[in-house]
Amino acid sequence: MREIAQILCPVDFSDASAHAVEQAIALAGWRQARITALHVSTPIVASVPGLPPLGERASSVELERLRARAAQFFAPAEAAGVGVDIVIDVGQPAAAILARAEALPADVIVIGTHGTSGFLHLLLGSVTEKVLRRAPCAVLTVPPRARVTSALPFARILCPVDFSDPSLAAFQEASSLAAASGAALTVLHVVEWPWQEPPAPAARDLPPEQAVALAEFRRYVETSARMRLDKLAAGSVLIPPPATSIVHGRSHVEILRVAALHRADLIVMGVHGRNVIDLTLFGSTTNQVVRLATCPVLTLRR
Repeated sequence: MREIAQILCPVDFSDASAHAVEQAIALAGWRQARITALHVSTPIVASVPGLPPLGERASSVELERLRARAAQFFAPAEAAGVGVDIVIDVGQPAAAILARAEALPADVIVIGTHGTSGFLHLLLGSVTEKVLRRAPCAVLTVPPRARVTSALPFARILCPVDFSDPSLAAFQEASSLAAASGAALTVLHVVEWPWQEPPAPAARDLPPEQAVALAEFRRYVETSARMRLDKLAAGSVLIPPPATSIVHGRSHVEILRVAALHRADLIVMGVHGRNVIDLTLFGSTTNQVVRLATCPVLTLRR
């Protein structure tokens, strides 16, 4: 399992970020890690060439007030025996979070997927999405408390794989997490077709040759995926091996459906790099899962 010694947890003092704090404290206690609690104060006035940096123009009284509020927000960490460093940065939230993660360096960022204070600092689609796309480390996104259906500690983990390098790395991480926590792991592969499924095109609606060819192709794809899943499961550190599942449909829809069906407490996903194609793929699958999941989602970049 990857070492987790330093956790970065950005907060905007909303209930959503309070829920993320709970997850960060639980994770830190389990892995004996330290938390850096970060609040980013966004000034109304943007940076102006020739003027002092934003941080130097921020009121020291206001910064101390924010520091005290952040310390109160993380007060439960003391009872859990978790060390916390309070940091107040001034600037644009996404850029400040990413810079702080790089500087620490952070092993994982724990962040809420919805915020309601200020300028919706942690609203998914702005700050959280930018952090997910560009983070130099793993990111654990935590849904709003009102939507969550999971529980701590993690007892059921779902890991979708498409057999790419990032998803295989995610599988290794999910296996290690399951082994360390005693959780049950399900490995999922979604077979996507050019059409929305279900239902599949009826064979009677196709020319006989095409119907036969389609059936053979589907059989080949499923058999190939089944063999690769079985090989993954057999090579896992888990005893007994993880459960495997193959479903058909749109990836993010099926991942969310299976997560709900299995009452998953955590989804572990691999994400690709940062080029245009990767970001397009991110938007179509990972981003949708993070947006709609009712349990935390751990994303790892390879």
